[in-house]
Amino acid sequence: MKKFILTFLISMVPLIELRGAIPIGKRMGVSLPDAVIISMIGNMVPMPFIFFFARKVLEWGKDKPVIGGFFRFCLEKGHKGGEKLKKKAGSKGMFWALLLFVGIPLPGTGAWTGTLAASMLDLDFKKSVIAVVSGVALAAAIISIVTVLGFNIFT
Repeated sequence: MKKFILTFLISMVPLIELRGAIPIGKRMGVSLPDAVIISMIGNMVPMPFIFFFARKVLEWGKDKPVIGGFFRFCLEKGHKGGEKLKKKAGSKGMFWALLLFVGIPLPGTGAWTGTLAASMLDLDFKKSVIAVVSGVALAAAIISIVTVLGFNIFT
């Protein structure tokens, strides 16, 4: 049970998310299907909090002495991600751009950043959730393939 909880918690960590949780879970002995499901759920748990509250908290803390630098970094990352999406996709292609932004497992392009970008751009919550969940599923599929290939190479 401990390895399931650990996999779940790792998937909730920004920047690591399910990209790290799936291979770590597999390495700890969690079956790949279980690691994928647990990681996807864990990766999505923070989404409503990020969408509705993160921007407000970051705006509040951006000028505070100790935390200001990190909060400004997060705001800039979310803003840049959102602007990149907007430029590439235009207003009609935002759903697909957000899905691909979250789904292609590159550093800094996961559910946390995608959700923050959607919040910064004032996108519709329901459409954002569908796009991010779909992106998380795509990322999970890609990471699962890479994980299986990686474990097969080293075993």
